[in-house]
Amino acid sequence: MSTRSRRIGLFFGSFNPVHIGHMAIANYFLQYSDIEEVWFVLSPQNPHKKKTGMLDPWLRLEMLHKAVGSYPGFRVSDVELYLPQPSYTSITLAHLTERNPDAVFALIMGSDTVLTLPKWFNYQYIIKNYPLYVYPRPGSEHAELPEASIVKVMAPQMEISASFIRDGIKEGKDLRFFLPEAVYQYLLKEQLYR
Repeated sequence: MSTRSRRIGLFFGSFNPVHIGHMAIANYFLQYSDIEEVWFVLSPQNPHKKKTGMLDPWLRLEMLHKAVGSYPGFRVSDVELYLPQPSYTSITLAHLTERNPDAVFALIMGSDTVLTLPKWFNYQYIIKNYPLYVYPRPGSEHAELPEASIVKVMAPQMEISASFIRDGIKEGKDLRFFLPEAVYQYLLKEQLYR
């Protein structure tokens, strides 16, 4: 009896906080590509980003769970919270692949991120073993990496950033429509980013 491989898109991010842009992009991949599941992989600390304003990873994980809820096809992964820090995508991928032999993993990323890949730790391993499912980002819509297997998915461009949301909340703005409702309520209750 043969087991069918599941094609899983890994959507890495600090999700500080998770917002409707993240959710819309993940939903687009689920509906308009051959990705069967999207896993939101929480990165405790991106080695290429400054730590300033970064909320505790367990609070960000809680927000991800609230955003995803019981939506079929979405899953939250806390794998990087248990791996050595800083977390490197190549190590996380090797770990997930070993633990999920029935899965075919792909990376979901913006076209702006594709351009930074050659600076990543062990990036050759990533592009040799995992396809990149790429959505357009302003200014880098046609990013290429010749040696990588790239699947371009023309998801709508989302001009929402987590820093915009953090700044707005700090300024006392009502940004409820930029966040999943359960996340917005959690931010209010816990007084986060104020």
